[in-house]
Amino acid sequence: MLKTLGIVQTCFGSQGVADTSARRLGSKSVLEWVVRRVTDCQRLEGVVVLADSPAASRFLATLVPPDVPILTVEAKDPLRQFAAATEQFRCEAVVRVRADRPLVDPGLIDHLVTTAEAQAECDYVSYCSRDGRPAILSPVGVYAEWIRTAALRRADRKATLPEDRQEITRFIYGHPEQFTLRLIPAPPRVDRDDFRLTIDIEEDWDHLLTIVDALGADELDWQRIADLLDHQPALRSRMAALNRELAHGQV
Repeated sequence: MLKTLGIVQTCFGSQGVADTSARRLGSKSVLEWVVRRVTDCQRLEGVVVLADSPAASRFLATLVPPDVPILTVEAKDPLRQFAAATEQFRCEAVVRVRADRPLVDPGLIDHLVTTAEAQAECDYVSYCSRDGRPAILSPVGVYAEWIRTAALRRADRKATLPEDRQEITRFIYGHPEQFTLRLIPAPPRVDRDDFRLTIDIEEDWDHLLTIVDALGADELDWQRIADLLDHQPALRSRMAALNRELAHGQV
């Protein structure tokens, strides 16, 4: 049995996600970029890409490095799909990474796993924004989540609300009375309202290209990104405006 498995989550029922993952970032697709950042982690014993249909799996095979397996799990919702994945790839815990977060940070993932392994009672480990919410909900886009397999399967059995079925970890972090949570304070240098490192809209893509062009593909840890943005007030101002507008549904 694996100790910790990295799972890259794809949602190809959404054409926008499919289009984003297939876009080229340098010589690689965005999805390959994400997968390679996850395989750079030192504390994961394996990495798989999760597909929700045979058609999606065939498409993913054109984007994913050949040494990384694609696991097809046809299920009615993402939570069931994720829980079923742990039944096929037996593991004690998983690290969930979204396929549309190309700047997810390997060092932050390794710290998650190290923290979890030091606290055997934990069901869920992630980063926490200064407002107290899991940082995975922020637009910063460098974070992942660690979930114990037993907790994931328990959430699958208990969660009934559609939003809890769609957002894989929502039931877990939303019920601290049922699960043991460990939220690590997010690094203050990136826990900011004027940082936005997701690619949810077209302008985010332009910002991502600016960052990659400035730093290069091999210099994209969160510290170097923070250093760059510290010296780009106009870019930070625009990111802050997008964060406000999207929070209020104005974009």
